[in-house]
Parts: sequence; structure tokens; C-alpha cells
Amino acid sequence: MSSRSDGGSALTARSVQDKRDSVSPAPEPDMFELAKDEEEGNARTEAQAQDGTGEQISAADYDPSLDRREDAHKRVYKAERNIINLDDTEEVEEEEDVDDMFAISTSEKKEKFKKVKKVKPAAPALITTTLDSASDPEGYYQVILGEQLDGGRYQVFSSLGKGMFANVVRARVLQEAGESGREVAIKIIRSQESMYRAGLKEVQILNKLRQADPDDKKHIVRLERTFEHRGHLCLVFESMSMNLRDVVKRFGKDVGLNIKAVRAYAHQLFLALSLLKKANIMHADIKPDNILVNEQKTLLKLCDLGSASDASENDITPYLVSRFYRSPEIILGVPYDPALDVWSIGCTLYELYTGKILFPGRSNNQMLLLMMELKGRFNAKMIKKAKFGEMYFDEQGGFESVETDRVTGADVVRNVHISKPSRDLRSRLMPPSSVRLKDDEMKLLTSFIDLLDKCLALDPARRIAPKEALIHPFIRG
Repeated sequence: MSSRSDGGSALTARSVQDKRDSVSPAPEPDMFELAKDEEEGNARTEAQAQDGTGEQISAADYDPSLDRREDAHKRVYKAERNIINLDDTEEVEEEEDVDDMFAISTSEKKEKFKKVKKVKPAAPALITTTLDSASDPEGYYQVILGEQLDGGRYQVFSSLGKGMFANVVRARVLQEAGESGREVAIKIIRSQESMYRAGLKEVQILNKLRQADPDDKKHIVRLERTFEHRGHLCLVFESMSMNLRDVVKRFGKDVGLNIKAVRAYAHQLFLALSLLKKANIMHADIKPDNILVNEQKTLLKLCDLGSASDASENDITPYLVSRFYRSPEIILGVPYDPALDVWSIGCTLYELYTGKILFPGRSNNQMLLLMMELKGRFNAKMIKKAKFGEMYFDEQGGFESVETDRVTGADVVRNVHISKPSRDLRSRLMPPSSVRLKDDEMKLLTSFIDLLDKCLALDPARRIAPKEALIHPFIRG
């Protein structure tokens, strides 16, 4: 279901404010090209061939659930249960199929991997309170295609996958005046007490955002209603087409999207962020997988607010936000604010344009190293107020990089002193001298690099604000 419009009605005070916030108009469908033209694509390919930043990870092939699962286990077993036992080692093979939310399901081959968890056997961290035959052992609803939900109001016709908090199905409306056959996405929360509470919190936040954006102009996915089904809280959303990771996979695998499409998406993302900030809400999990587009790929909506919270809530945890999109203040344990979402958007926009992940760190330690290689050293003041600063920096400010010994395979610590970036955004994104871009294309790319640089300031206080981003030359045009 696409966004509603005013239908040419007279401007109200609110629409005047919207226009002031928006600055640049929404893209026209016939002027919206996703794929790069041949010259831009060749420039991107050649730039990546000459990139000295080491092995790059394709944004299209990345399974977003892998790092989230690893971090979730760390958070559950270490932070919540606090039962780590260094003497007991339990090897666990993970084969859980966890997909992104709401997007069209794909038949990708899921990876199996092994990891060692040092934990003491104990009761589950989350107590199942309403588990019944409709749920699997982890509390996920066991979807039956063709099943009717909410007293026959909806009929399920496909499963879209599952995330940490819920699984999602696509359904058709059966009983609704004038809307029979309309498609919706239904998020079915896991049948566990803490997940149920988290679901209610997400509903509260989505309703608050809907009230703050009655005309549906700020690009947040619309929650239509809620109901309960066999012990599961169900959230009914407007139906969208696919997520931005799928868009990159289909239209820009390994080379990224046309910069004009990236600009249109950036504009809409910062409109969404401006609404979040106005409502004093942090999304805390922005990434391509949580950004949906309509059938025409011209309109996007920010979705999956299961990790969202009021900006006043500031529980220090090093595992908030999916790792590749996690801001430095989260990793270091510095009190955070809505600027954490600006960082995630910066990572996402880089990914959309290049087709590659900006910070593919295997751990929080390596994430910090990659950040400093791009942006230079952290200031001493930020390290000093960081709860976890001593985990990463010595008394002289040297970074203690945890690396894998090539011979033994064991983790070793190497002291690294970084004073300035080894390869900044300009050197990564500018085409080589052998490729000539038109003046307007070069101007657009230069302004894009400047916007990314402002989104990715290591110090959150220096990061660009959504309203400033909306009048930045890259978006304003």
C-alpha cells in the first residue's frame, strides 16, 4: 500500500512546514533510475579495483542475521544472565534461519557456522508464558499457509521470514468494506513474556509516530491495527514491495545504485529521521534490511521499530544496533542520543552507492579499528568518558587491536597508534584519474562525500542533524 497524498488540496500550515522541512521535491517515477549508467558503473568498478582497504564485503550477499545472532547470544548470556563460566565450554552449531522483516522472501542458501560459547547450562533467559501448540520451542508462531487470522479478517498466503522478535507473514484482507483482497504484512510477536512487552512498546511508538505524521509524509511504515492470535500479539502493517538490500542485489550488485536514486532515498530517510527526532525517538537498528520500498521503488519507508526507544532511555550496552551499522559511542559505552541513527544512515548510504559494506568488522574491536582507519583517532575526551574505553585503549591512548595470528589461529593483541585516516571517504569514493565524470556528476559526488563525512563524525555531538541534512547541497540539489 503506497503513501496517501493530499490530492492537490490547498496548503495548510502543516503542509507549509512539511515543504520547509523537505526542501527538495520527491522524485518523479519516470525520472527515477536505480541502476548506474555505464560510465558511472565502470568508474565504480575501477575505483573498487584500486581500493587499498582490503577485502570488501558485498552488501547484496551479506546475511544481516549473522552478526545480530552472535551479538544477541553475547547479550543474552553475558549481560542479562550473567552466568559466564570460564571453565565450561559448550560448542553449539547454529542453523537458525532468520531473515529480514517484511521483505519479499528469497531462496538464498543459509549459512551454517560454529562458534564456541563459554556458558553454564541454565534455564532459558526468557520465560515462555503463553506457549501453545501453535508455537515452536523458541516461541515463534508456526505459520500455516491459507490460515485465517483475527476471526477470518485476514488470510495468510506467504511467509516473509523471521527476526529476533517475531516472524512476518503476508496476508489478504477478507472482511473489510471495499478493501477485500488488499495485501497487508502481519508481524507475529514471539510467544514469550519479554517479547510481548517489547511488542507493546513498539505499538506505542508506532502510534505516537502516526499521530505526529497524520498525512503520511515522513516515510515511517504505517501500523494499521493490532490483534491477538493464539497467545501471540499481531501487528498489521501496510504492505510494501522489498527492502533496500534486495534493491541493491537486483539493481546494483557489487557496484551500487545510481547516485540520483541514492539522493532521493537519502532525502526520504532524513525526513523519517526528522520525525523520529521531533518525537524524541531513537530507531536503533537502521540498515538496508529495515528500509522498505514500494513497487515502483520510488518511495521508501523505515520499518522494524522493535529496538526503538525514547531518547531519554540510555541503557549502555555494546550490542545495540546491528554491528556493521553500530556507532562508535555504542561500542565505547558513551551515553548516546538520536545521533546514533545518523551514523547508521551514513553507513547505509555508502552501501547503497558502492554495493559494499563500509565497516565489515568481525567484532566491536575491529569495528573501532576500521572507523579510525577511515576517520582518524578518537579524541581523548570521548575515550575518557567511555564506560568500555579501557577495553580498547591503553593509558597512552594506543588502540589494542585484537587480531588473529595467521600461524596459530589464536587471538593476539597488537598496539596500534593512529593519528590520521589511512584512506578517507574521498579517496574511497572518487573515481580514478583515468575516469572522467561530467561536471554535474562530479559536483554531486563531491557533495555526497561531504554529507557522508558529516554523518560519520566519530564524535556524535559533531554529527549532522536531520534538519541540517535536509538542506545539505547533496539533498537540496
